[in-house]
Amino acid sequence: MDLTQLTIHEMQAMLATREVSATELVRSVLDRITRLDGQVAAYTTLTEERALEQAGTVDRLLAVGTPLPPLAGIPLAIKDVICTKGVRTTCASKMLESYEPPYDATVIRRLKAQEAVLLGKTNMDEFAMGSSTENSSFFRTRNPWALDHVPGGSSGGSAAAVAADLCAAALGSDTGGSIRQPASFCGIAGLKPTYGRVSRYGLVAFASSLDQIGPFAKDIHDCAMLLHAIAGHDPCDSTSANLPVPDYSSALTGDVRGVRIGIPDDYFIEGMDPEVEAAIWTAIRTLKDLGATQEKVLLPHTPYAIATYYIVATAEASSNLGRYDGVRYGYRTTRPTDLLEMYQRSRREGFGPEVKRRIMLGTYALSAGYYDAYYLKAQKVRTLIRRDFERAFEQCDVIATPTSPTPPFKFGEKTEDPLQMYLSDIFTISVNLAGLPGISIPCGFTKAGLPIGLQLIGKPFDEATILKVAHAYEQATDWHRRKPPL
Repeated sequence: MDLTQLTIHEMQAMLATREVSATELVRSVLDRITRLDGQVAAYTTLTEERALEQAGTVDRLLAVGTPLPPLAGIPLAIKDVICTKGVRTTCASKMLESYEPPYDATVIRRLKAQEAVLLGKTNMDEFAMGSSTENSSFFRTRNPWALDHVPGGSSGGSAAAVAADLCAAALGSDTGGSIRQPASFCGIAGLKPTYGRVSRYGLVAFASSLDQIGPFAKDIHDCAMLLHAIAGHDPCDSTSANLPVPDYSSALTGDVRGVRIGIPDDYFIEGMDPEVEAAIWTAIRTLKDLGATQEKVLLPHTPYAIATYYIVATAEASSNLGRYDGVRYGYRTTRPTDLLEMYQRSRREGFGPEVKRRIMLGTYALSAGYYDAYYLKAQKVRTLIRRDFERAFEQCDVIATPTSPTPPFKFGEKTEDPLQMYLSDIFTISVNLAGLPGISIPCGFTKAGLPIGLQLIGKPFDEATILKVAHAYEQATDWHRRKPPL
């Protein structure tokens, strides 16, 4: 048996019956990383020694019969934008190449409380700005299904690691699709929770009103388990919602009879890849066969989502990234002649091209004379987009759309045209603007063997319903069981 291919709940069962030890489990994954991460390049930092120590602790607790939490001994990977005490948190940027946080993010503390084993940090687009992981300052992560294709972004390293069995599951962050799009591209499940469901404390900020941490997993059961472990109110995060966290696993009944699936014409646009569109309609028919009903819904302000997002997100990025000035922490240029030159050269040398582009766009949108014309107007359109969803959810329980308009694309295909790259997130951005939960699940493959993802969008704090629908679809199909040919 290949232990690395097991899901979290399968690993959990084997650990509970002592068929395998946590150390054996973690060693098997570390051995696979040694063999295959040279091809995939998912990890920026590997904490092998710490991981084996954590696994040893779990084995000692098991040996004396101590009841353990659900994630005890499970090998997980963490996107390199989430703070980990004493372990590099680089955001895949030269600016933070040597930064070791003095504290753990709240999600990390919660995983450690569950005795989960943290394998290391995964590659990403620099400061989470990108849709292909080509913007990393270190190296490109490759899609395990086709090594000359991108894994998506910005959480491409986490998605590729899960797809390639280089961890059991992983955490990522999603500002405009950065969990769902790479999950789609890598043929796995990826969940963006409702804004406020999971604490952002210790998440290095890109756009504070949009960012949200969420799980990547091999199946929906694992997604539900991981979300339950990290969700909940946190007094360290003022945007964290003080609401009870449901037992998401109990929602996975397989029964979707009577669930109303909303289908927005606004998401089935001209130019969408025909194989993607065909796979999505087949998936919707599968849900209807399982007893769900289909409702037409309108989301009329969808065409304005890209423009709105790239004003709001860049404005917030401009503000958040102002702290990287070469003074307190992060990269500092060598031998500047004065303070101003230190600021200028530190930022010019420490940030990559895409980060600079977004800082300049955001600074322009916030500048005197342009604030009302751009940022204020974008916030008004954001409200209209949120109201579109509120009206749509009066007619349905879940909205089904493609996750991405295309399958994974080749390296270099969109880097020369930033607008084409931005359009990769056209179906995911509105969810962040409205603060809603969304999940991507595998629903097919192209003739070339590239994964396709179905996106399910839910009402605020109703992750349980999208997990229920996703699980029912997953049980009726076998797309999630397919493995890349590494």
